[in-house]
Amino acid sequence: MIARRSIVGLGTIMVLVGCWYVLTSATGLVSPGRFPSPQDAWESAWQVTVTGYANGRLHEHILHSLKLIALGFLVAAGTGVPLGLLMGWSRRADAIISPIFLLIRPIPPLAWIPLAILWLGLGDAAKIMVIWFAAFVPSVINSYTGVRTIECYVVEAASMLGTPRWRFVLEVLVPAASPMIFTGLRLSLQASWTTLVAAELVGALYGLGRILNVAQQDIYPGMILVGMICVAILGWATTRLLAHAESLALPWLRTAEA
Repeated sequence: MIARRSIVGLGTIMVLVGCWYVLTSATGLVSPGRFPSPQDAWESAWQVTVTGYANGRLHEHILHSLKLIALGFLVAAGTGVPLGLLMGWSRRADAIISPIFLLIRPIPPLAWIPLAILWLGLGDAAKIMVIWFAAFVPSVINSYTGVRTIECYVVEAASMLGTPRWRFVLEVLVPAASPMIFTGLRLSLQASWTTLVAAELVGALYGLGRILNVAQQDIYPGMILVGMICVAILGWATTRLLAHAESLALPWLRTAEA
């Protein structure tokens, strides 16, 4: 089933690439100024990989963006998941924290960029803060939902057995809420990549956002497409990595699906 899905996905990509070639290189229906041809994209990729572009070569930009993603995502997971679990389990904590969370939740992550720059300057710390906020909200919401959807009989059984609080949290609360927690983490990771490019548009010396910003100023469609493709591939790869971690952490879900 998985192999068939992969083959279908690969075939879809090949068809899209074929259409891209026909519309740009073969027929010229789409002008290079509007959308680059495969040759333009290849030459741009070769340039940024070998000679460099926007202050660095491709691997330097990728490593810098991955560092920002990893730090922002890990900080968001490390703060958002415990907070969501606390709010979901303790009605007192929910009553205290929810009004504040509901106030900041509708604020778009990009709206924090000016304040982040004012607080932390133009360095990486400001970008990590913006990514953190984008990833923080989904992790809190889904962790909270995961706790609130635990069946009552599970909690009652643990209470009847006199399970200590710390053991209840580690062996009952977290495992029962884990599927929703990982759903939130996947959404957080996607939000991190979506926000990264915008965060790197301001004051970045390296990163995929830096490539896109400079290429836009240079009116360089081929390089813009290269930057977009890199974001797409890295986003897919990190999402697959997180899915693998989920299958290792929750083997019973993998067994149920099989």
